[in-house]
Amino acid sequence: MTDTAFPARLALVGAGKMGGAMLEGWLAAGLPGAAVSVHDPEPSDAIAALAAAQGLATNPDPGARGPVDVLVLAIKPQMLEAAAPALAPLVGADTLVVSVLAGKTVANLEAALPAARAVVRAMPNLPAAIGKGATGAFANAATSEAQRVVADTLLRASGLVEWVADEALIDAVTGVSGSGPAYVFALVEALADAGRAAGLPEDLAMRLARQTVVGAGALLGESDLPAATLRANVTSPGGTTAAGLAVLQREDGGLADLVRDTVAAAKRRAGELSG
Repeated sequence: MTDTAFPARLALVGAGKMGGAMLEGWLAAGLPGAAVSVHDPEPSDAIAALAAAQGLATNPDPGARGPVDVLVLAIKPQMLEAAAPALAPLVGADTLVVSVLAGKTVANLEAALPAARAVVRAMPNLPAAIGKGATGAFANAATSEAQRVVADTLLRASGLVEWVADEALIDAVTGVSGSGPAYVFALVEALADAGRAAGLPEDLAMRLARQTVVGAGALLGESDLPAATLRANVTSPGGTTAAGLAVLQREDGGLADLVRDTVAAAKRRAGELSG
């Protein structure tokens, strides 16, 4: 391992949206391109260009490369079992396996890659692509403190990292922050549609809805105040915001119930993906 806690030899399996975003974050944070091999049967043009520019090895023979310090799994969860035999040469007794596969437990990973000892399950989200991600992570008992530092360094290159002591909480993390960006995008769509229904031109409604969420998120990120306080600060008693919030906060079928059901459904599906 290097002094910066980056690994000397890292293999990334799966360079789609999430894997690619993580890779860009590592390289921007100082991971040498020569330390990385990317394993993806159909790398995008952007990944191919990045590999050429940074000196990344693309689809080298796992058997020739041998065990790596860190193996990062960023493929679709359903692909794990089929892909595992070809990946086995990359895993040795000292390899740290970091998985971002939704629903795949430590037990699933150990069964697919029997040589694996140290395993970290992590659930990042899409804003990792711009260094604004939120990641929940769990390390099994075989993960050393030094390996946990390496995992934290890799994950933190894309944003916030929160470690949990109970693996079962990773499915809840998946339901909240892992899937959460899609909920926010859906809110923008719904807010724009409501603006159109209220009489605004469609393109104007979308621009207003989009910037409202961007601005509110930026304000939340820069403020130390709780979200509830920020909400109260923009809600004048008897005003227009209060009238709108009265609908969102109604006791039956309001926003809290809807979001609770949404997160529960995503958490339940994460559990189902473990097989």
